[in-house]
Amino acid sequence: MGKLTWILLVFLVILLLFAVLDIAMIISLVRPGDERGQIIVWKASAFTLLGMAGALIIEIIENLATGQEMTMNPFVHLTATAMVYFGALLFFKKRHGG
Repeated sequence: MGKLTWILLVFLVILLLFAVLDIAMIISLVRPGDERGQIIVWKASAFTLLGMAGALIIEIIENLATGQEMTMNPFVHLTATAMVYFGALLFFKKRHGG
């Protein structure tokens, strides 16, 4: 196997992992649960919204300051959101014993 084949294989594995994170994020938001589980999901969702809104504001300010056009790949944005949500969900589950 050549170097390019390994790079493509690693890229596909990472892409699959991000797709699984996106699907898991949607399932955890929709799935009903007990009150403690709902509080954990609520806090993780609020933290994710705050983090992603802050990142977007910083990106807008950076683009305005440098004079670049504002372009964004929606898949990258969704993946970043899923990673922040996953991390926040793990943090709040551990903190609240979920």
